[in-house]
This record gives sequence, structure tokens and C-alpha cells, in this order.
Amino acid sequence: MNEQQVATGDDQDPTGALPELPATAWTVLGMLSFGEGLSGYDVKAWADWSVHFFYWSPSYSQVYAELKKLERHGLAVSTVEPGETRPRRVYRITADGAEQLRRWARESEVDRPVLKHPTLLRLWLAHVNEPDRLRTILTAHRDRMIEMSDEAAARARGADREPSWAFTRLSLRWSERHYRSEAELADWLLGELDETAAAFARAETDPATGLPIARRPGRWRRD
Repeated sequence: MNEQQVATGDDQDPTGALPELPATAWTVLGMLSFGEGLSGYDVKAWADWSVHFFYWSPSYSQVYAELKKLERHGLAVSTVEPGETRPRRVYRITADGAEQLRRWARESEVDRPVLKHPTLLRLWLAHVNEPDRLRTILTAHRDRMIEMSDEAAARARGADREPSWAFTRLSLRWSERHYRSEAELADWLLGELDETAAAFARAETDPATGLPIARRPGRWRRD
């Protein structure tokens, strides 16, 4: 091994169990599985090009932290190579890394997607907002989802140029449809606002705070 390479494998499990790594680390390892050596900058750029549409948009500090974990586990090796302006550290997947990645992709639990929807959170809190402002928020969300859908479609077309990106392309086509459906749901919400606001208007409110007064406190515990 070149003295510039790092791949100790100090954290390898002698029992043969999969390394206990977060999904983000496996994602970074996956980016190293397409036949190219990548710098941390490359990993970040590629994540922003594709993976962020459906999973993760990492910071540079996250990327480098995950790459170091992969090296400690012997799943990746790095080499300092000449760059355009200065040397750069390039990471490549190891044979063990490829095998462990295959195992993780085949054996990891099929879990439900984790939904964190800032716009829906603000819709949930619409009783402390103004109807016109809420309409503006939902309209901006819809427009952004259309932009995301168009961006994913453009990236999917770009993926046509590389045969090894066939499943990347399929993931991006799914992303295109996902964000388009988000835009359609936003339009549906906009169409429901007036009727929902009329229903809320029947609620009694506290004159001191303007917040609603529950007719049947604690009902959510029973339903």
C-alpha cells in the first residue's frame, strides 16, 4: 500500500456482522461504488446532483466525517493525488467495502420514509397565522415543488449518458413524479382553505390570546 493511502480497518467486526454505521455513511459508500475515485468535494457535489432529491443533502463536514468512518472500518481507502490547483485526497471503495455495501443494500430493514414537512407543520399551526399569509406559503411551496420536479427531470435526462447510472436515472424519474405530486397536493390544499377556515371560525377563542378554546379537552387522548 502506498504511504499516502489510509485503510486501517481498525473497526472491522471479526464476527462478520455488518458495521454499525448510519445510513448516511452507507450512502457515501454507495457514491464510491460507481467506478470513480471521489474527493469529499466530489461526494458533496454528487449528493447535491442526485441523492438530495430523495434522501440527503449533506454538509461538507458531514461528508468528511462519514468518509473517515468508512476508512476506519476498512470500507474505503484514500490517496493524496495531484489536483488542478493543489493536491486532493481521493477516496475509493475497497473490496470489503463493496461486499459490505451489497450486504447492507440486501439485508437492511425496509423502513417507512421519515417525513418532515415544514409547510405542513405551518399548516398545522394555521390557527396562529393569517389566511392570506398561509395562502402565500402554500403557493410558494407549490412553485418550489414544480421547480424541484423540473430539476429532477433534467438530472434524469443527464443520467442517460452513463449506463452505470441507469438506476440513478430511475430514482430521479421517481423524484420528478414525487415533487410533481407534492405540487398537486399543494393545489388541493389551496382549494380547501376557504372551507377549512370557515369550519375553524366556529371555534371559540380566548379573547386574551386569540387562541382556540377546546370544547372537549383531551379528546385526542381517546380517539
